[in-house]
Amino acid sequence: MGNISREDRMFGGLWGAVVGDALGVPVEFKGRDVRKKDPVTGMLGYGTFDLPPGSWSDDSSLMLCTAESLLDGFDTGRMGDLFVRWFTTGLWTPHGQAFDVGHGTRQAISAIERGTPAEQAGGTQEGNNGNGSLMRILPVALYCEGMAEEDILGHVHRASSITHGHPRSMMACGIYCLMTGALLQGLPPSDAYLNTMESVKNLYRRRPFSTELPHFDRLLAGNIGALPEDAIESDGYVLHTLEAAVWCLVTTGSYRESVLTAVNLGLDTDTTAIVTGGLAGICYGMKAIPGEWQDQIARKEDVGILFKKVVEKMSVE
Repeated sequence: MGNISREDRMFGGLWGAVVGDALGVPVEFKGRDVRKKDPVTGMLGYGTFDLPPGSWSDDSSLMLCTAESLLDGFDTGRMGDLFVRWFTTGLWTPHGQAFDVGHGTRQAISAIERGTPAEQAGGTQEGNNGNGSLMRILPVALYCEGMAEEDILGHVHRASSITHGHPRSMMACGIYCLMTGALLQGLPPSDAYLNTMESVKNLYRRRPFSTELPHFDRLLAGNIGALPEDAIESDGYVLHTLEAAVWCLVTTGSYRESVLTAVNLGLDTDTTAIVTGGLAGICYGMKAIPGEWQDQIARKEDVGILFKKVVEKMSVE
């Protein structure tokens, strides 16, 4: 893993996320019992949303909007504007129309449309802890790579707050981005996970985040990989998605195995797999993503052009 270039890891993370999302879209909402009987082994289509193979969801659309916004620097106002364009005009959708939009994300984008500043749009109540900011946060992690940890978290929290402003969602995004940074440095999954957890205990020791730390106890214990599959949940709750993604990474040995494990957990398959796919793509690099999966991605050329700009931009920062 250590001989993979930084650029190859970045490409791997971005493409790995979109590919993971597309693997999960056709089987979203189906339970784990269904996947046990009929496991996903490759790119499918015409399932839950009756879309062709390689179609991505709102998860990738918002991640692509986030990536595009960062080409001009970190500006949450521009990020929010691009989210509005996605919702209203189909920007960065696979087939011209947004679908499967989460409730919290829909509410926040509507608030931005009405004039609410982007960083004040996301819900701040305990019930506003869906996984809608975690699913799109990877480009912010790449943008912040090399910054001091406190500065990384500052950027990540602001980006999360556009749709999800509760401290728990901000922390989940922060933990994910710190782990992304560790993987970019070439650390193997278990080391990246353990190092990140040690940092988190110090970085989140002040309120309001310190009062949220008990919710992350299973991750912070440092042994998430020792839990059996039936202890890992895969619904739309941000903490469950983060736990599932880390578990999928540390209990497998390849990009392919990581994302298929994520999809076959069932339920919120696209989001579990985009979050897992970002980590696994960075860990194993671009070459580890099966070419036949990449080739089926909708608007592959457009996505590739954007990712090339993103990696070039972030390689010179």
